[in-house]
This record gives sequence, structure tokens and C-alpha cells, in this order.
Amino acid sequence: MEKTPADAVVTVRNYYKSLPERMAAVRARAARPLTLAEKILFAHEADLAAGLPERGQTTVGLHPDRVAMQDATAQMAILQFMTAGKAEAAVPTTVHCDHLIRAKVGAIKDLEVAESNNKEVYDFLASASAKYGMGFWKPGSGIIHQVILEHYAFPGGLIIGTDSHTPNAGGLGMLAIGVGGADAVDVMVGMPWELLWPKLVGVRLTGKLSGWTSGKDVILKLAGMLTVAGGTNKIIEYFGDGTASLSCTAKATVTNMGAELGATTSVFPFDKRMADYLRATGRAEIASLASSLAEHLTADAEVLAHPEKHYDEIVEIDLSELEPHVVGPHTPDLARPVSQMAADVKSHDYPPALTATLIGSCTNSSYEDIGRAAHVARQAKARGLKARVPLMVTPGSEQVRATIERDGLLADLEAIGATVLANACGPCIGQWERTDVAKGEKNSILTSYNRNFPKRNDGNPSTHAFIASPEVVVAYALTGRLDSDPIHEGLIFDGNLLKLEAPSAAELPLKGFDAGRDGYVAPAALVGSAGVAVNPKSERLALLEPFEPVDKVAGYQDLPVLLKARGKCTTDHISPAGPWLKFRGHLDRISDNMFSGAENAFTDKPGTGFNVLTGQAGEELQKIARAYKASGLGWVAVGDRNYGEGSSREHAAMSPRFLGCRVVLVRSFARIHETNLKKQGVLPLTFAEAAYYDQIGREDRLSFIGLDKLSPGQPVEILITHADGSQKTILASHSMTSDQIAWFQAGSALNLIRIQQSRGN
Repeated sequence: MEKTPADAVVTVRNYYKSLPERMAAVRARAARPLTLAEKILFAHEADLAAGLPERGQTTVGLHPDRVAMQDATAQMAILQFMTAGKAEAAVPTTVHCDHLIRAKVGAIKDLEVAESNNKEVYDFLASASAKYGMGFWKPGSGIIHQVILEHYAFPGGLIIGTDSHTPNAGGLGMLAIGVGGADAVDVMVGMPWELLWPKLVGVRLTGKLSGWTSGKDVILKLAGMLTVAGGTNKIIEYFGDGTASLSCTAKATVTNMGAELGATTSVFPFDKRMADYLRATGRAEIASLASSLAEHLTADAEVLAHPEKHYDEIVEIDLSELEPHVVGPHTPDLARPVSQMAADVKSHDYPPALTATLIGSCTNSSYEDIGRAAHVARQAKARGLKARVPLMVTPGSEQVRATIERDGLLADLEAIGATVLANACGPCIGQWERTDVAKGEKNSILTSYNRNFPKRNDGNPSTHAFIASPEVVVAYALTGRLDSDPIHEGLIFDGNLLKLEAPSAAELPLKGFDAGRDGYVAPAALVGSAGVAVNPKSERLALLEPFEPVDKVAGYQDLPVLLKARGKCTTDHISPAGPWLKFRGHLDRISDNMFSGAENAFTDKPGTGFNVLTGQAGEELQKIARAYKASGLGWVAVGDRNYGEGSSREHAAMSPRFLGCRVVLVRSFARIHETNLKKQGVLPLTFAEAAYYDQIGREDRLSFIGLDKLSPGQPVEILITHADGSQKTILASHSMTSDQIAWFQAGSALNLIRIQQSRGN
């Protein structure tokens, strides 16, 4: 068991010691050149004797090195883990308190309010961490992904995290994959973690970054090229001479936002700049070990010489020609260079005046990021200028905050009017108590965050959220308008032109990092000695009852369609965050938000539906679902393409399961959400023909044939009974393996774990 973050070096040392031997076995088995992603996956495969996996087809079991959980998702994951009967987490595991801190006034006051309002949850997470041997990072210590990068990530490792932006650690050469809480529980109880062997997208970077262009622009450009679904069930692997142009933390920005493409994860090859970052963050031994094993931490030379033979798709980006970009609104793949922004504002009638600008978050709060933003601020300060709109700064960790404060970078930003928020997610995930704009009021904001779906930042569907690098955001904060080009045309103040210099900053602090206030709490010295209490009257936490298995014949006949989602239906639409985050540990209470943001083809108002029991339309979907459940009636949710994209939140699968969902039938799924549905015992099906989606009516009843004989690769027959009594049979496919079908038969993956535990397996 790791007692302190420094103990993580032992885990890494042991892994590196065995790596050459494991790679020799992998090479004998594969007998071909390997990409970096393949090397890491093979090195963690549970069954090396199995046949070679087929990309996009074979599901494999893997043994990750670590598990990381943030406070919003950790609640449900730990509640599930507690039912598994294990005394201690089987792999090093950490819990990070970063999601429940609301941004309103500023860092100190907001943190005080959070510690008071969330005391019950923090106490639960701290006591459970102590009892089960998990490291605990207190509120204010930093955002999970930044803390992982600073203390736990290492080249060639494999980590899973209960947050979709876990791939941030790919900037340090690690395969870091976002998962649902049930996946984390599998690993925490010592079981292999299942993953569909991904396809590989190779992104060749050439040239060199310069001027205003940063790592942020690499991923914004790529998002525009591949779209939000372009990375589904794929790993994005960067290669080429241009990778050396990006610092370690710039690489992390790129891999972090690979989640916006739906990618399983993204990864860069090990290089000197990663070694420099490891040394700067107190991990010189890991830097030396990684350097000595560099051949295993990059793609083979043959792959780099002939990438078209080894990747399923090749994308090329010339960094020397790349311009600073702005993406949005409402989706991260609507990309254009800054030079085109003003024209787009006019042609699309976007609100030209900015109402807020925000920098930082897990994506862009490194020392270098803040340094480049501060360089822009210093130019304004020298002319006596201030930001024309509110400018907020979210440090990624206490270590970064303390260091940028010591080195005067925060003072530079505060001098032009910036407000420093807590070291937490805050407005990036909707934890922004915004009072300056009324809900429904059309307005524009610009952030350096990662996700910009409607309502994502402030709960206002009419907020147009755009994304750019921190330095570009600060430049726009000085103009206060999107229909300007502060990068190329400069700023006009009092009739004078200020032409901004291109930002520059140190990659790492010359004086080293200042650790700041210690936010880490070690687990109890004696495993199991700590107590975990949950108040039975709490609205924040509730112990879990296992989901009951459903009869695979009678339970899937004549099911009504609760929802036919129209267009984009993300996990934010299925289970919104914001004020609902406080109920993440109480399944019944949080299920009150189920589908509240979803556009239903059967009604005009989001979050409402048609009740087949009463014949009434317009009722809240969760209330209809509860009525069906009370009547013993299961139901079906129908979705469009890339259903469930976005966050890894498993509540988007657990709430439907809790309220009686039996099947989710869609044109296509986002990876994490499909897995979450499988884990909870919901049957995820894909229309054999996309046009079948159009044939589902609001009063139709669906019967699913032969589920008692469900098998891998075999289609499922669906009998549709229309309101007029006519019937039609269609087919749907599924991606379930034999093991996943066993979850379905047992009622959930956790049910199967309990059965195996009781049998001593």
C-alpha cells in the first residue's frame, strides 16, 4: 500500500524492472513492429498467451497500474466497492476533491463554503479512503488530472480514472483512460479491466511551434479535422519531429482534449522534455529509469519510417504553419483560426461582446500556460490597461498556484483585474454560481477549458462558449469583444494602438516548484481500522442495494419508449452536473435529473415525454419513468448518433437502470457510456440500419426476442408493435462479449462480482 505520493516510485520501479522481459515476450508473440500504444497495452495484458487481438474487434483484459477518482464520481464507485466485500483496494488508488467547489467570489471564500456545504461527502470519502488503503487529496489540493501528472503519471504506465479527461497523463507518455466507476471497481477488487482493443490514429507533427501558437492549437485544429466522434474506440498516438516542439505540459493539454474527439486515449512518445518535467516534480529516479528504457517507450523505428502500414489512419499537422485557433460555440469541433473569428461572429450572428473570460482548468493551468498568459497581461499592465470583461483564473493544483504566486505571475494577472478561483474544476464543469447574466440571456464567453456543450459552464443554454489558449483568452479579455483580432491587429485604447508581442514563458520554474499547502492524507496504518458512516437520512449519500436481475424473456416484452433522443444527447443531457453534483452519492435523489436536458422527439420541451399509461404528454421524463417502475413496467430509451458522448459519469447509466430502463437502442454509442450501460445491466443495442430510428413512434411497444440465448456477435430481433396494432420486425447489433453477457444475465457487473466472491472465485 502506498502511504505517500513519494511511495509511487516503488510501483514504477517494479514495473520498469519487469518491462524488458515483458516486451521480449510481446515481441516474440507479435513478430512485427509495434506502435507505442500497442507496447503499453501488450505490457499490461492479463493473458499474454491469448491470440493477437484484432483492432476494433477483440475485447481484452488489462491490469492497470493505478486507479484515480474525483470526488463526484468517487462517491458512487466507493459505494459499489463497499458492497464487494474487499478489505483493501487491490491497486494503488487515489481520491481527489476537485468537483464540488463552486466558483462565486474567489478562492479562499469559495473553498470555505465548499468545505462547509460538502462536509458530509468529504468526511465519507476521507474515511473510506483511510479504511480501504486509498490516498486522499483534500479540497483545494488541486484538480485530479494535474495532481496525477505532478505525482503519479509515468511513461509507459496504464492508469484508469473516473473522469473523461484522465488522458491528460498521456502528455507524460502514459496510457490514461477515462472510465465509469464500475470499471474502477473491477480493478480495485483485483479483476482485469476489459477494453475493446482500439484502432490507432497516428498524428504526425512536423515543424515547430512559434509566436502565439501553442499546444492548445494542436488539439483545437485536430478537433476540427476529426470531429467529436472521430476518435471513438481509437487511440490517438502522436509521432514525428514536431513532438519535441511541445513541452510535457503542452503535450498534456493535447491529450487531455482528445476526450473531445471521443478517443479512448491519446499518447506522446517519451522524450527529454518529459524527463525534464519528471525531474522538476521530484521524480529524478523515474526520469533516469525511463531514459534507460526509452526504446520501450516510443514506437519502433519501422513504425515511424512507414506509419501508413501500422496506423489505421494518418493525420498530419505542420506546427510551423499552424495558427492560433478558437473553437465553438456549443461544440469543440467547430474550429477556425483567430484570423477568421470576427468574420464568423458576423456571419453566424454570435453575440460579439464577451461577458466573461476564464483561463486555467485541468487542461491549461501549467506553469508555462500561466506564464504565457501573464506575459500578455504584463504588456497591458505596462500601459495601464485592464481587462474589459471579468477574467477568472483557475489554478490546476496547489503546487502550481503557490509557484505562480511566488514568481509574480498571479500578480501580473491580478493587475489587469483577474480574480483567482480555487484550485478546482469550478466553471469548467458547471460549478459556477454566475449572477451577471440571466438564464436564457444570449451571451458569449471565452475559456481555455476543454468542453463547451450548451449549459456546460454556467447552466445557461443561451451562453455561447468558445475555447482558445490561455494567452489568446487574455488578449480577448483586453478587447472585450469577439469581433476583433487582438493577435494580428492589436488593441485600441484611448486612440492608441497596442500591438501585442507574442507571448513567451519558462517551461518550468527556474526556482523549482513550491509545494504550497499540503493537501494529502495518507490511508490508515492498519487496513480496515477506520470506520465509514453514512447517515440513513442523508440526501447526499445512500448505501446501495443491488439491482435485481430481469427475466430475460418476460421482462423484455411490450416495453414502451420513454425517450427518443433527437440529435446530440451527451451525458450532460442524460444526467446534468452543476447543482446536481451534490447528489452524486445518492442514486435515488440524483435520478430526479434523468434526461432533464434531453431533446425528445415526442415532445417540444426538453426533459419531457409522453406517458403511455395516462396518454398525457409534457410530463417530466423521470416522473414518467418512476410511474412505469411503480407499475412493474420496464422501458426503452432510443438515441441518435454518438449517444452518451462527453463525461464518464456513470450516473447517466445508473439512473436509467434504477428507474427501470431495460434497453438503450441507438444509431451509435460513445465508448464510455456504452460500457457503463453494460456494467449496470442495461442492454445497449445499435440499429442494424440507421433508418430504423425513424420508424419508432411514441406509442410503440418493443419486444426483444431471444435474450435468454444472447451470444457474442449475434443480432437481436426486435418486434415493434405500433399504436394501430400493426407490427414490424427489425434487427439490432450489440458489442457484448461473453463476460459482458454474464453481467447482463446477473443484472449488473457488480452482481456477478458478488456471486464470484461468494463462490470463492
